[in-house]
Amino acid sequence: MDAEAWRAAWKAEEAQAHIHGWDFTHIQGRFEEEHDLPWSYRGLVRDYLREDMDLLDYDTGGGEFLRSLGHPAERTAATEGYPPNVRLCQEALLPLGFDFRECAAPSAVPFPDESFDIILNRHGAFDPQELFRLLRPGGLFLTEQVGEDNDRDLVERVLPGTPKPFPHMNLREQRAAFERAGFQILRGEEVYRPILFYDTGAFVWFARIIEWEFPGFSVDRCFDRLRAVQEEIQRDGRVQGTIHRYLIIARK
Repeated sequence: MDAEAWRAAWKAEEAQAHIHGWDFTHIQGRFEEEHDLPWSYRGLVRDYLREDMDLLDYDTGGGEFLRSLGHPAERTAATEGYPPNVRLCQEALLPLGFDFRECAAPSAVPFPDESFDIILNRHGAFDPQELFRLLRPGGLFLTEQVGEDNDRDLVERVLPGTPKPFPHMNLREQRAAFERAGFQILRGEEVYRPILFYDTGAFVWFARIIEWEFPGFSVDRCFDRLRAVQEEIQRDGRVQGTIHRYLIIARK
């Protein structure tokens, strides 16, 4: 394909960069990430969650993971603040009897003090002091987070010099914040692992979806740098970046 044929193909991917909930099936098989983390978020939740616990999933996305847990509806609550996902949760969670409430302010969660035995949060926002308020004595907070250095090498490939969107999101600083809020840290881990793209179109779709990491990205703006990505994929069969994840399990 010549340069303009690549541009047309990549702009077609760019035009399709929309998701329902947190669904990456459009590029399934065309990229890989999180297949080699040293922990299983689902497994850890299963280890700590009991049927008699009152559960909150803060920033639940579309509620897909929460529903998959099969926790008793009368003991299950969730929040979400991204408007398309709010509508999805209203349609999917409320009919099941879950206590769903719209919330985009992690420091002002609309539940009374000491409402929950366990709070989950995967890749969402949080405020340790607010979590401390919401949990009962002995309550647990369990989170897997995207760290501040996530995809930074890929961002530099196409948008060099872009500032980090979420500085301070690392295990050392966040562990200290939880301890200052009064939590005991039961487990804290941090890892850097590869993310692989097997075609440039998949990378284009991803960069448009993850707009907070790739602000202002477009095929036209980044075309010459995307051509370099394409050359690498043609040579090596893939382009590789680095994800940054950390895990915190804390007890009040």
